[in-house]
Formats: sequence, C-alpha cells, structure tokens
Amino acid sequence: MTETTPAAGSPDTIVLVHGLWMTPRSWEGWKAHFEAKGYTVLTPAYPGFEIEVEALREQPDVIANLTVPETVDHLAGVIEALPKPPIIMGHSFGGTLTQLLLARGLGASAVAIDSAPTEGVRVTPLSQAKSLFPALKSPATRHQAVSFTQEEFHYAFTNTLTREESDAVWEKYAIGAPGNWIWAYGLLANFTPGHQETWVDYTADRAPLLFIGGGADHIMPPSVNKSNAKHYAKSPAVTEYFEFAGRSHWTCAEPGWEAVADHALEWAVAHARPAVEAVA
Repeated sequence: MTETTPAAGSPDTIVLVHGLWMTPRSWEGWKAHFEAKGYTVLTPAYPGFEIEVEALREQPDVIANLTVPETVDHLAGVIEALPKPPIIMGHSFGGTLTQLLLARGLGASAVAIDSAPTEGVRVTPLSQAKSLFPALKSPATRHQAVSFTQEEFHYAFTNTLTREESDAVWEKYAIGAPGNWIWAYGLLANFTPGHQETWVDYTADRAPLLFIGGGADHIMPPSVNKSNAKHYAKSPAVTEYFEFAGRSHWTCAEPGWEAVADHALEWAVAHARPAVEAVA
C-alpha cells in the first residue's frame, strides 16, 4: 500500500461530507481509519443535523426546510477556517456538495463517492427512479423530511447486504431527508430555466476530483457518476472515475470499505495541489 501519512507540504486535514438520509455518524469508520494514519478529520453536519440520529427521528421538522446554499455556505465556512486547503470527500449528496465547494475554489483535492449529480447530468437509471419514488410519489413531500422504510432503504442503500443486516444499518444510521432537495435536484433541476443551486461551471479550473462509483449502487448507479465526470471534460483540472464492482450505496461501511477509503485517500494525496504558504 502507498504510504499516506501526511508529508510536509501535503494536506493534513480531511473533511468528510455526509449525504442525505445520513448524519456525520455514517463516517465513524473512515474518521477513525484516517486519524490512525495521522490526519485531522472533520465531519461537519449540515445545519440542523448536529443532533444525533435518534433525536432527528423525533424532530424531523428541524431539517425539512434546509436549503442547499445554506449548507454550502456552512461547509465552506468550516473549510475556510482551516490553515491550509484540506482534502474533501463527500458521499451521495455530499458528493454534489463537494463539487459545489470545489467550484468555490476550496480544497487541495477531492473525492466524490457514489455522488448525486450536479445540474446538467440527465442520466436517470430505472433503479434510481425506483429508489427515489418514495420521496417523489407525492408533492406533499416537498415540505417534509422524507424517510425510507426499512424495505425501501434495503433497496436504495444496502442491496448487497441481507435484509437483517440492512435493518441493523437502518436502525443505527437512517434519518429523513429534506424533501425539497429530492424534488428540486433529483427531478426538476434539469427542467427549470436558468442556473439552479447545484449548477457548476464544468469548464472552470479547480482542485483535482476523483469520482468513485459502486457497481451495484441502486440510487446513484455508475452511469450517473460516469456522466457527471464526463461533464468536466473541458476543464483543465484533473477529473477521473474509478469503479468498485459489486458495491452498493453503502460502500463507505459495507464489508471491505477500507479498500474504498484507502483508494480515495491515496488518489487525493497523489493529486493534491501543493499548499501555498502565506507570506509574512
């Protein structure tokens, strides 16, 4: 394995951005794994997501009206307060947020894992439509925090696990998600005139970005991530795609997740932009 202990001049901090239906708890394995390698690891919550899973289930309205710009501003504030640009890694909608953060000029390098798309990505596989149907089946969900049942979660997130294993994951980690995000960015963004809140300039320069797809991911299949990566073809920045066969959307915690984490870190370290030291 390539040595990844932070070297002088390399990023020494990793910011992990969680996705929808999850909280920072979902990063507990990666946080400990990277900290053991000598990194400072931050797992900032979206505004309102700071409380624990159990409390969010009891108070889902806390997150129902959160917006994407509010969330990006909050995450950008965390990153801008650091002494030098970190590695940014985001999962699912955290991958979308990672792209929006890079578009602001933040980060030394980044990895988007099983990423939700930014505006302009029009690939919608059947498994994705089926996964999102529980949130899109009624317009009333635009104003609610939308949760998956255990059966729906098994199909969308953890399809490579047994139902018993999936139910245990649901019990420990799953919460609701702002329904307006799923409607606005999962359904309507490509049909609404003008730039929406998940739009990025695909031709602009920015920090290097790796997309990681899971070969068995139902809700954000490889075709979505490949299409997203290809949109950056005219950018001078490095953009690559890598796929782990047979892995679900729960790739950051399903058995063998360490290989995904190590690949993400090795790539991010190898491609990180050197830090620019401040002049006294």
